[in-house]
Amino acid sequence: MKEYDITITETLEKTVSVTAASREDAEEKVKGYYNSEYVLDADNFTQVDFKSGEGRDLIRDEDRIDALLIKPGKLPQPVRISTELEDLQAIVGGDIEEFALDDTAGLIFNEEGRLNGLPLNRALRDDNGRMFDIIVGDFLVVGFTEESYSFLTPEQMEKFEKQFHTPETFVKMERGIIALPIGEDTVKNTEKDRTAGAVKRTQPGQEVL
Repeated sequence: MKEYDITITETLEKTVSVTAASREDAEEKVKGYYNSEYVLDADNFTQVDFKSGEGRDLIRDEDRIDALLIKPGKLPQPVRISTELEDLQAIVGGDIEEFALDDTAGLIFNEEGRLNGLPLNRALRDDNGRMFDIIVGDFLVVGFTEESYSFLTPEQMEKFEKQFHTPETFVKMERGIIALPIGEDTVKNTEKDRTAGAVKRTQPGQEVL
């Protein structure tokens, strides 16, 4: 569905007879039209013209939910997203897969993220804090219902922001992979550097590779 702006232009036309010494005098008398001496109504209708603007994708407020977007190496970001399948696929970069965190919320992530070599993002841990899996690529934390997805409540936002707050880096050891937290100062400095831009200021004639 899309939303369009349509401009409707109606044209009214009426001819009146005026006795006057000249055309200018006649036109001056007819200007009484502005004082409602001559009234144009539906009987004077001659044509209507329609002009449409470019279409816009239409997303109703009820089709959007509040969720958390979590990217590798970055802090969780509150977002308002569409629940349409193609929009969710665009966010995670492919077909989606779900993982339930509890009875009311869960993750949406790229189903083929590992096969596609997406970067490691966050570890999943059991109740004892042991890592049992790693989510790769960008993923969403959303509310779960029996039939679809729903918004995260403020309490859920706080809970899952805390759970996935710290970005992680992963190191392969002899016994397996371990997750190491990335310091928040490092994350913020990285974001600051990206905002400043990839090109550094240079002196005239100096190049930065």
